[in-house]
Parts: sequence; C-alpha cells; structure tokens
Amino acid sequence: MLRRTGNCLTACALSLVLALPTQAQSPDRYEAPGLTRSPAVAAGGDYGLPSLTRGGSQAISGEEYRLGRAWLRQFRARAPEWQDAIAQDYVESLVARLLPHSGLGDARTAVTLVESRLLNAFAVPGGVIGVNAGLFAFAEREAQLASVIAHELGHLSQRHYARGQARAEQTQIPAMAAMLAGMLIAAGGGGDAGIAAAMGSQAALIQDQLSYSRRFEQEADRVGLQAMADAGYEPGAMVEMFRAMQRMVSLQGGNPPEFLLTHPVTESRISDTQARADQISVAAPRDGDLHYQLVRARALLTIHDRDPQQASTRLAQDQAPEEARRYLAALIDARAGRTDRALDELDALARSQPDLAMLPASAAQVAFEAGRIDEAIARSRRQLRLMPDYSPASRLLGEALLQRDPDEAYQVLRELADARPEDPQAFTLLAEAAGRSGREAWGHLARAEQLQLTGRIDRAIRQLEVAKDVAEREGNTAATRHIEQRREDFIGYRETLEKF
Repeated sequence: MLRRTGNCLTACALSLVLALPTQAQSPDRYEAPGLTRSPAVAAGGDYGLPSLTRGGSQAISGEEYRLGRAWLRQFRARAPEWQDAIAQDYVESLVARLLPHSGLGDARTAVTLVESRLLNAFAVPGGVIGVNAGLFAFAEREAQLASVIAHELGHLSQRHYARGQARAEQTQIPAMAAMLAGMLIAAGGGGDAGIAAAMGSQAALIQDQLSYSRRFEQEADRVGLQAMADAGYEPGAMVEMFRAMQRMVSLQGGNPPEFLLTHPVTESRISDTQARADQISVAAPRDGDLHYQLVRARALLTIHDRDPQQASTRLAQDQAPEEARRYLAALIDARAGRTDRALDELDALARSQPDLAMLPASAAQVAFEAGRIDEAIARSRRQLRLMPDYSPASRLLGEALLQRDPDEAYQVLRELADARPEDPQAFTLLAEAAGRSGREAWGHLARAEQLQLTGRIDRAIRQLEVAKDVAEREGNTAATRHIEQRREDFIGYRETLEKF
C-alpha cells in the first residue's frame, strides 16, 4: 500500500515540480520585523538562494536548500512539534559540534524536534535535521545519540538523496520533491500514527525512487564514524545503537522501529561498522554526558507526561547519573506544585555543575510556570549576565517581561528573533510583545512571520495586508517599507510551497 501511495505521490509531485523555476524566489533568510534585507535583495536583485555551505562546497545545492526549508514549514503545520527551548538548544549544539567533521563545512542546518515516542531521526535535503523525543529514550548515552545524528549528516554530505536517482540530472530535484511531498501527506494524520505513516512513506519512496542502497548506508556510516571520533565521541557507540535496534526488532516480533525502515541494519553491516570503529581513535574524548542525561530526563518526562513516575523508573533502570535522577525529580516536584522543593534542588545542582546553563534556566522556568514572575525575571537576568548567548534564558526573560514590562519584552524578543529567524515560537512571543507595547503594525508583521514559518503562507500574506493598513494609518513609513518587502518575499515563497 505504501508503495502504491508513493507512486501516486510521485506522479502528482512531478507534474508540479517540473515547472520549478531555475532561480529561487525567496530570500535565504527570514528577517525579524525591523531588520533590513541584504543589499542585493533590497535593490530588487536575484532572489536565488546560495549553496547551503558558505565555503564554496556544493555538498548541498541551493535548490535542495530551498526545497528543504519549504518542506520544514509544511512539516511544522502537520507534525506535533516538541517545543522545548532547552532541548532544542542542546540538539542544535550537538549538530554544530558534528557538522565541521561531516563534510558539510559550515552548512546552515535547521533542527526540528518532534513530540513522538517513536524511535526516529531523519535528514531532509537542504540541511533539515529532525529528531523524535523517542530517540532520547532509546539512546542511553550521548555518544549513541551522536552516532544517529552523525549518520544522518553523512547522508547529507554525500548527497545520497540526489545521487540515488539514476536518471538525468534534471529529474533529481523533482524526484526529491516527490519524496518530501509524500512525507508531508502521510504526516497529516498527526500524532505518533501520523509520524509513523510519514516515515513509512519515506521508506517506500526511497526504496522505489532513490535506490537507497547498502553502499549509501555504508558511506553514511563511514562519514558518521569519523565525524564522531573527530568531535570527541567513541565511534563504537554506533555499533551499540545498531545492536540495540536489532534487539528491539526481535522483542517486537520483527516489527522494526521507524528509523530502521529507511536504515536497515544487518549483521554484515554491524560487523563492517565494528571493524571500522576499531580502526578509529578519538584524539580528545568528550566528557559531556551529564548534559545529555539531563536533556534525556526532559524527553522522558515529555513522553510519559501522564505518568511521570515511568520516566523516573526508566532513568533508574538505565543507571543514569544521580544528578539526572535528581533533576527529573525536581521537574516532577514542580509539576506537582512543590515549587520551593524543586527550586532548592535545581539550585543545588546548578551550584555543583556551574557550567551547565540549562540548570539555572530550568529553575527560572519552574519559577515562571509557578506564577513567580518577578523571581523568573531576576533569575533570567542573573543567568544572562554570566551567559549572554544562552537563548532559552533570553526566551524566558522575554516571556516573563510580558507580564511586567511589554516594552522591554519587545526589545528582548526582537533580539531573539533576529538571532533565530527560523524560530516560530520566537515570533509568537514577539507578536504578543509588539501588541502589548503599542507596536501594532510590527505585531501583525511578527505574526505573519510566525505563520509563514509554520507553512500557513496564505494566512501570512493576509496578515501582512493587515500590517500594511495599520502601518499606513499610523504613518509608520519604516514599517510600511519592510512589510512591502516581506510581501514580495512571501509571494515568491508561496510558489515554492505549492510544489508540495
């Protein structure tokens, strides 16, 4: 059934994508309200996207980049997103650590977290990396999670999606778009079932259209193993993950996790990976597993939201460090209304682990969610004085300031949106801050940015029209000019989204 669905999707998507313009019609970034565009774009120049890599490498083409970003917006509109700023920052940091060693240079990647207990991660042409919360539950150590992400980066650096198409070069992008369209349609069901269907369609389409061969898996393993070692991770962790996946299949009666639908694991592949791992040495081993274990605790709490005790049991069974179990207990206490107890524990952990930014940020979040707005603001300010670039603390400060000083909240959140132009939640908060601080036109513009980032481009364009009317009524010429620029960008971007 999946295969027939894949063929139907291919025919439909090919008819759409064969008309793909030779140059992209949207800018290569999405500016926060108030930002100016690059001189070339502002002057009405070429809207073509550059290569994903800035250093001249063609590991990922501009066309793939454009399709990948369009796919990500549509995916956000269909899939359950895991909205956890602390976990998001951690995964982005892990990707950034592996990236220079993966053959992608300083590629511009985008990370999306999926609220699903299924074991899965995926890489989409254009530098999009997706990670399910369920992968954290399955990977007991940071190196194991790193092995999966390194493998996915290996697929991107070797351009397996494009190379897998045996036909002429001009058919590669249409076939790629067809596969991405299939994933989107399958994901429309939402929840775990929707994600499972999406990944199943991905597997069928890859098998039928892209010849996702054993050689490609071996190449991604090879690149991933070396990237792991260069980044300080023990490459043997990839073998551990493969064997754990095999055990899962046997326990589930042969029903593989979603990751294995697109990445089948055989005994020969495990042996080959083990042989390669044995030949690779780690020059400077990392010692950052506690950070991972704390984020893993957050993932387990998300997965077992209705029964937090299951998350505690899982950490104990896996012999997680004591600090991780204490951290999870504090989060559970906070949910149960035992705020003082939770804050005391988090503060004690922060004193013993002063380099882990997520600990004071977690305490500030607990205070905020308990309604202690002033305490949350004070805690966030204190952390940002020591760690000014930690975006989860900036986000929380901005959100807390909405209750006390909307004008300052707007300034904080605008800086956050400037730094994270692909972050829908930053624009959601910015829109609220703009509205509360009397910046009505900028508020509508921020809302439009949030809509286009989540695939609702028609609504985004209508929101821009409202923003323009308000700006003109207010006599705000700066806002009017920027809104007109963004409307041009959005219309061009809609043409890309229509390919799906």
